[in-house]
Amino acid sequence: MEPRARAGKNVGKMNFGHNELAQLLYSHGDARLPLNETVRVLDEVLTDFIQGVSFEATRAAHHAGRQKVKFEDFEFAMRRNPRFMGKIQEVFEKKKEIEAARKNFDVEDQWMKDAEREEKEKADREREKAGGGGGGDGAGERQVDRMDIGEEDLEDGLDDDLEGDADVVSAIRRR
Repeated sequence: MEPRARAGKNVGKMNFGHNELAQLLYSHGDARLPLNETVRVLDEVLTDFIQGVSFEATRAAHHAGRQKVKFEDFEFAMRRNPRFMGKIQEVFEKKKEIEAARKNFDVEDQWMKDAEREEKEKADREREKAGGGGGGDGAGERQVDRMDIGEEDLEDGLDDDLEGDADVVSAIRRR
């Protein structure tokens, strides 16, 4: 079916937002607030252009025996206009660059996560060796600290008063 025959169902309706088209016109040198007729005509022109190119790309895909339209089909549809063809290729090259950058970023992020995990595992192994394999729940470490406090209390001759315990705790923290 020819694109112009299908365009009849959208007569009187805008396919793009008024604000978007007004900004597009302003960026290309029109007034900040363009006339409504100007925006309506631009909408029609853009709609006809997109429908025409899509129709040609669909026809190329159908001729090749495919139901899905690929990038090559749009290249084929634009083959007669080198400016459009160059712009399309530029956009897809940029897309590939962005995807490659995202992939590199993901790889670097994964390296960081792996390094952090390895450091954590190494620290856990060292704790298990130092604590005599106390299960890794930290209970063995707490008992060792309490035992150290008790031994220091005996060596220093401190009584079980609160001040002596506070001095021992601060001494342990300094280590």
